[in-house]
Amino acid sequence: MNNGLRKKQFLEVPLSYSIDVYKRKFKPTRDIVSFFAFVSFFPQLVAGPIERATNLLPQFSAKRTFEYNNAFDGVKQILWGLFKKVVIADNCALIVNQVFDNYTNYSGSTLLLGAFFFAFQIYGDFSGYSDIAIGTARLFGFELKQNFAYPYFSRDIAEFWRRWHISLSTWFRDYLYIPLGGSRGGSWVKTRNTFVIFLISGLWHGANWTFIVWGIFNALLFLPLLLTKRNRKNLDVVATQSMFPNFRDVISMASTFVLTSLGWIFFRAESLPKAFSYLNNIFTRSLFSKPYVFGIGETQALLIIIFISVLIITEWFGRRKLHALHFDKKQNVFIQWIVCFTIAIIIFLFGGKQQDFIYFQF
Repeated sequence: MNNGLRKKQFLEVPLSYSIDVYKRKFKPTRDIVSFFAFVSFFPQLVAGPIERATNLLPQFSAKRTFEYNNAFDGVKQILWGLFKKVVIADNCALIVNQVFDNYTNYSGSTLLLGAFFFAFQIYGDFSGYSDIAIGTARLFGFELKQNFAYPYFSRDIAEFWRRWHISLSTWFRDYLYIPLGGSRGGSWVKTRNTFVIFLISGLWHGANWTFIVWGIFNALLFLPLLLTKRNRKNLDVVATQSMFPNFRDVISMASTFVLTSLGWIFFRAESLPKAFSYLNNIFTRSLFSKPYVFGIGETQALLIIIFISVLIITEWFGRRKLHALHFDKKQNVFIQWIVCFTIAIIIFLFGGKQQDFIYFQF
């Protein structure tokens, strides 16, 4: 286990507990066993979700009985998390590592595609871990908060940050952004608080200029929405009343995904000069050329694209649910088991070469 990440988890959880107790939002517990169980609860200990005492701590004192439906739902969420990590993230990593390590040798179109693959790698890696943690906790009768709410279906950057790493975003909002004044006050206060929250978010990931610039980049995308009071425009799930999005939603989601992917370049690059050089090499005439298939073989590249498509389609139809495989109780149990076995076989046959979790390094 990465010591830096473990220290962050041990800092955030007791700190939020202490602040909530100090502000009288939560009564201090006298059950020392429950408290230390809450602090060291293993499913979410390494990389989240970051649980609040108000949600998790009382569950250690409550009586729990085994419920088949909850346990089965936990298994399905674990399987979906493994699919995202092993099939999506680990396979995308083969391409991403090759492109970012040799970016000067590739065309702009290939570099842009490499950035898109990293967007899916980090999403599959981190949201996959969260699904595994939440599903595992459910097997033990504990309910953890949703940590990812299909962020790549966001229609603007404000919506993206409401849906990406929700537990960390809300932690910064409640214990840093709001105490600073939040969005109250004039334009200067709003601008200051926005940059503070995103700079701290960047520094949380590491003391590297790449993370600081990544934070500034996201602040610059978020600030116009805040100043024009459009940051809470998209609070509902996209295409709530229909099966497919309209043209405007498609354009909004695509543009948000592209901007987010460009920001991820700073997150992935080893240094700031390499990040800017990578971006500079994208925006050349070669951006309109046919991308290279990364030397891993057309069949392998095609398989990865197919699995990413499966991810997008499955999560699109499950976007209103807590996780993509959360079936209604009325739906055929036999079909649910077929889906689970199919995903398990795909994981076994097409899982990529083992890669460390990205967030383990932070």
